[in-house]
Amino acid sequence: MVLTIGEMGKATNTKIETIRYYERIGLLPRPARKTNNYRDYGQAELGRLSFIRRARDLGFSLDQVRALLGLSDDRSCDCAGIDRIAKEHLQEVDRKIADLQALRRELKGVIDSCDGGTVAQCRIIDALGPVRMD
Repeated sequence: MVLTIGEMGKATNTKIETIRYYERIGLLPRPARKTNNYRDYGQAELGRLSFIRRARDLGFSLDQVRALLGLSDDRSCDCAGIDRIAKEHLQEVDRKIADLQALRRELKGVIDSCDGGTVAQCRIIDALGPVRMD
């Protein structure tokens, strides 16, 4: 199977510029080119791009994706390194969730403190306004 860059993009829901970027930074190998200078992609590149997209959709950084790809390229390798990267990422996700929950509580408190009235009396505007130096 031979795919164009447009077909690769459609198959993985990836913009063409993103595919080119992944090639520039070495996540995807530079493909062979036809005599008309078009890129030729195969099943291996499609699978690699799908892996990258899924990892990015799960929030892995480009450095983490690079490490995961490096580890996955050696199929006989112990998966401890992959587990470590995934667990570190899960900790990052848990921290972000905790931060968002704290933000939600704070925002809800500000909203709940508003009794209506005029903008001059609005507690939300007061909470968002500059700190007063009395």
